[in-house]
Amino acid sequence: MTTTAGPGSSAPTAGSLAHIHGTPVREAAATAASRAVEHLLARQHAEGWWKGDLETNVTMDAEDLLLREFLGIRDRATTERSARWIRSRQRADGTWATFHAGPGDLSTTVEAYVALRLAGDAPDAPHMSSASDWVRAQGGIAATRVFTRIWLALFGWWRWEDLPELPPEMIYLPRWFPLNIYDFGSWARQTIVPLTVVSAHRPVRPGPFALDELHSDPADPYPAPGRSPSGLTWDGVFHRIDRALHAYRDVAVRPLRRAALRAAGRWIVERQENDGCWGGIQPPAVYSVIALHLLGYDLDHPVLRAGLDSLDRFAVLRDGPDGSVRMVEACQSPVWDTCLATLALADAGLPADHPALLKAADWMLGEEVTRRGDWAVRRPRLAPGGWAFEFHNETYPDLDDTAEVVLALRRLRHPDPARVDAAVSRAVRWCLGMQSRDGSWGAFDADNTSSLPGRLPFCDFGEVIDPPSADVTAHVVEMLAAEGHAGHPATRRAVRRLLAEQEASGSWFGRWGVNHLYGTGAVVPALTAAGIPQEHPAVRRAVDWLETVQNEDGGWGEDLRSYRGPEWVGRGASTASQTGWALLALLAAGERDSEAVRGGVRWLAATQNEDGSWDEPYFTGTGFPWDFSINYHLYRQVFPLNALGRYLHGTPESRTAA
Repeated sequence: MTTTAGPGSSAPTAGSLAHIHGTPVREAAATAASRAVEHLLARQHAEGWWKGDLETNVTMDAEDLLLREFLGIRDRATTERSARWIRSRQRADGTWATFHAGPGDLSTTVEAYVALRLAGDAPDAPHMSSASDWVRAQGGIAATRVFTRIWLALFGWWRWEDLPELPPEMIYLPRWFPLNIYDFGSWARQTIVPLTVVSAHRPVRPGPFALDELHSDPADPYPAPGRSPSGLTWDGVFHRIDRALHAYRDVAVRPLRRAALRAAGRWIVERQENDGCWGGIQPPAVYSVIALHLLGYDLDHPVLRAGLDSLDRFAVLRDGPDGSVRMVEACQSPVWDTCLATLALADAGLPADHPALLKAADWMLGEEVTRRGDWAVRRPRLAPGGWAFEFHNETYPDLDDTAEVVLALRRLRHPDPARVDAAVSRAVRWCLGMQSRDGSWGAFDADNTSSLPGRLPFCDFGEVIDPPSADVTAHVVEMLAAEGHAGHPATRRAVRRLLAEQEASGSWFGRWGVNHLYGTGAVVPALTAAGIPQEHPAVRRAVDWLETVQNEDGGWGEDLRSYRGPEWVGRGASTASQTGWALLALLAAGERDSEAVRGGVRWLAATQNEDGSWDEPYFTGTGFPWDFSINYHLYRQVFPLNALGRYLHGTPESRTAA
């Protein structure tokens, strides 16, 4: 067992542990599960859905203020609420991190600092000077990522000519040509297309102050780049391509450029969702609004009005010690949260026809995606079906949500089974059709695996492609097995792929959750559901690994730094969600009576709040490994309940067998 702990951990007190250890484990689990069920039911919306806050980092809030400043619509109330939130996230050393208890991040700190300058914070205030001192020590603005310098360039705080060129003519690249827009992941594609418009226009609306204090040498704010990479390397090749694109800008055929800008504008507008957003995520929406405004759409145009209104809906208002705060979500997760909550309640023994579950089912059925989206570029003959992550996103359904929604719907006794069967049939067909060549599944696209997009100088903001991952593949395999397709050739190929991807330690890498605990918590239940025996060597290695990394307090935790350093794999302060994932794997492996499982159950019972909830400041969700981390506020509620329910009532497969 490990002994890792950390600030803000949900460590049980000596009294709570003594109380729990004096209570039979099954009794403690039943009490905790009952409380958790009541808590979760109380959080359901009247329409049937659940949605927890989706917390990321303060670049969302800073860029929201910068957008409003650029458009001339920044107001005092919004600025003050956002500034309070940004200040509340500052670390003692003056920096801002991208996840709880993480290290200071240069680009995040620069963007937060600039936002607070907009809010009126004086540069010589202690919290501001400590931030600027740190920024200068790290290399200043010149060392920030490209996206941060794009925001600064909009206000004349950086030079456009010192940024990578992104020509709008790339909209015309055919789909078989390298670096066409469909070589990028869905989220990157939606961001890059509007940014080609911004790059072509190079707008500057001078900022209301200078930022000399953020340059390592204010007399030389644009230091000459270091030695160019060798032309014999990929970095060298793409460096020279970027230089050629800068030269092309001066000789671009004007009619072709104007046509490309119009084509990019049409592409953006065609992908605006019914609620005004783009893909249901904030970054593409922000850049799409700027791009369309540069193309001549005024702020009262219905497209822009809807876009700006949608961005307002990403704001979460809370009461803070110094007044209300405003936190901007990068995305909203109602479909994901609803299917996970439904599964947790079903695992906990709620009747299959419980009114809350049926209401959730009706809402999920109403969210089914039945039109073709960008995924059809690689699967043109595949009929649509499935679910997206957000309230409104018809363009980008994903395999993860689709698999989990099907699993949730099948746990219920709906009064219209034909309606459920039809939706599930479409989803299964779509999932099978979206399998990648290697037998596994990515999140949004099939075979989105080109390594070239990530080599562009422009792409330094995180993952820009959507390759298959073990966790998404596991969820699809578990769903296919539940639908009676465990023997289907596609399922068997996927199982072989999962077995081949097991790490030497016995764990699996987690692409969309932190990290090996998430991957292992997804894969082991999928393997056993698909017929892999609990005695299989891969399952036993996973059990051994989970027992090895269990913390002494009985819980499990893994720090986001495991994406960077192997010494962090499976190591971190215990959290409710990650303990839930570990228990799900162990229970699927037949370890219900093991000391590891009993220890995990005791930890969940001991750390539960009186209202049935759990606290979890740590970020256990992943947008881009290391670069963009997420605290799903509902994870801490649903995954512990999954685990407690399966401890008390058995896994779905064992219940079916019984």
